Amino acid sequence: MRPDAPVLWFDEIDSTNEEARRRAQADDFGPVWIAGRKQTAGRGRLGRQWDSPTGNLFVTALFEEEGGLVKATRYPFAAGLAILDAASEFIDSGQLQVKWPNDVRASRQKISGILVEAGAASGKACWVACGMGVNVRFAPDGAGQAATSLLDLGAPQIITAEMFLDALRPAFVKRCAQASSDFASLLTDWQKYAEGLGEEVTVGKGADAQIGIFKGVGPDGALLLASGDGTTHTIRAGDVELVKEIGGHAARD
Repeated sequence: MRPDAPVLWFDEIDSTNEEARRRAQADDFGPVWIAGRKQTAGRGRLGRQWDSPTGNLFVTALFEEEGGLVKATRYPFAAGLAILDAASEFIDSGQLQVKWPNDVRASRQKISGILVEAGAASGKACWVACGMGVNVRFAPDGAGQAATSLLDLGAPQIITAEMFLDALRPAFVKRCAQASSDFASLLTDWQKYAEGLGEEVTVGKGADAQIGIFKGVGPDGALLLASGDGTTHTIRAGDVELVKEIGGHAARD
């Protein structure tokens, strides 16, 4: 993503990621920021609805990645850290943690979700649409989990989505450059803020759920889960929940 990429603001849009996809399918790979003041069909990972009240930030960075789809998987980590970097201009970012693979939370409450989509471009390159929803002023009720906002965490009353995007753009460019040139150092930085690191977690739902200790992430960003029998499992997709022992019973966040 280039630092001079323009920003296109929409007063209302179905989804900034959908607009990015439409542009990419028309061979327009940016780089461009697509931002909406209101989304009518916002969505998160696995097709989940993303509540989009006016006052929060809904934005997608669309750009071309010459390294192809392998490198595209790095951008959820870059985006999470960029959101922390930008938040530090408004709040004590020590309150925030990144939740594998694509959330930013504060005290187990969601403040941001990240949705990265990609597709073939030219040659070995791919296009990347890195969507970020940030609860700037409001904590939506329909987040599917407890939520909070930058305003709730102590940001100044004057904070706006536009102000946060102004801070996010250079932070994202910097973290993307790090992801491209030195992904190992990006993952080291990411793990400093990783929610649940060293704790017992569940990955997945129902009969397919796995329980173990979150040991860290592998060189490709996969979650490393240590099971009770001493084996380590490499997890590349799935929902992660913390497990807390309360009165002898496991309670999941």
